[in-house]
Amino acid sequence: MKQKWGVLPAVLVAALALAGCGGSGDDAAAEEGAPAKLTFAIASAVIGPKEEVAVYAVAKELGYFAEEKLTVETINTDGSVAALQAVASGSADLTAADSGSILGAVEKNVPVKAIGGLVQNWPWVMAVKPDSTLTGGADLKGKKIGVISLASGSAPYARAFVAAAGLDPAKDVELLPVGVGAPAAAALNDGKVDMLALYTQAYAVIENSGITLKYLDNPDAFDGIRSLSFAVGARKLDDNKDVYTRFLRAAYKAMLFSAKNPEAAMRIGYQVFPQILAGKQAADQLPADTRSLTAWLKTATPASGTPDQFGDWGAISDQEWTKTQAYTKEAGQITGDVQLGDVWEPGLLAGANDFDKAAVLDKAANYPAK
Repeated sequence: MKQKWGVLPAVLVAALALAGCGGSGDDAAAEEGAPAKLTFAIASAVIGPKEEVAVYAVAKELGYFAEEKLTVETINTDGSVAALQAVASGSADLTAADSGSILGAVEKNVPVKAIGGLVQNWPWVMAVKPDSTLTGGADLKGKKIGVISLASGSAPYARAFVAAAGLDPAKDVELLPVGVGAPAAAALNDGKVDMLALYTQAYAVIENSGITLKYLDNPDAFDGIRSLSFAVGARKLDDNKDVYTRFLRAAYKAMLFSAKNPEAAMRIGYQVFPQILAGKQAADQLPADTRSLTAWLKTATPASGTPDQFGDWGAISDQEWTKTQAYTKEAGQITGDVQLGDVWEPGLLAGANDFDKAAVLDKAANYPAK
């Protein structure tokens, strides 16, 4: 079964289209700079060393949200589609969701819109056991592919990978939800699936447990495709641009801090999300989790340069959107072209980038070790 916007019941789509935003304010335009409460939907059922640490935990613990007069809480969802449903229905105000899922939602008239990029380097890759004879998409006919869930970006990636090899993803392969971490590794090792379709940070977690994997090369067509982007409810965007700009500014400050000092960011992550430790000691878990967070940060920061050179946070070019739309069609998430103005509002990014980068870098460089 494919989990995508096209299978939503019409009554649910209508309800989402009429729904308001969550806790960001009343129908009237929010007063500029006024205190606001927001709910951020994490597009994952499991908390881990990824955006919830680099974006949310760091911004919360270091006072970046407080400086913007924002109170931000989180909820967990089962992937990007579910996170966008939460935003559209008013259960959440913002999310960082798969850009293809955002396009799919907009095509089905679900009122969401992207306001800033997050993961800019394609993070998804196929992995098999070291002794597997599978080498590429052409070998996948009749195989089972493990995906995080049918509502995550993992599923459309797997379909697009298969389609790029000339196979029919609806007939030639089977997608099975396996989650991440130990359950995903067990599904591969036990032969329940022939390969995994996960993102690089998820593989880092598996490798940290001592498991060796072999990775398959992505086709060149995946270069330049955007993954996670920040999205909000489209119907509330005009009245809350100031609030969302302040959120983005705090988030990108946190990203810069995390890129400069991922170990400190991970320690902060433990403070905000102690469940990451799963009962283990922070000192024992920190090296592995820092490696995992670093792997995620590599997908969310420029491929070249150093943190002091990073800038223009959140920008997505028209060319990147064009490539992302083409991929999203190949993955079966959309059937036609989505007008860029319907899915993308870049006007908040100038304000979101208006912060003292040197101060953030200095704080990261001198953050006390504990």
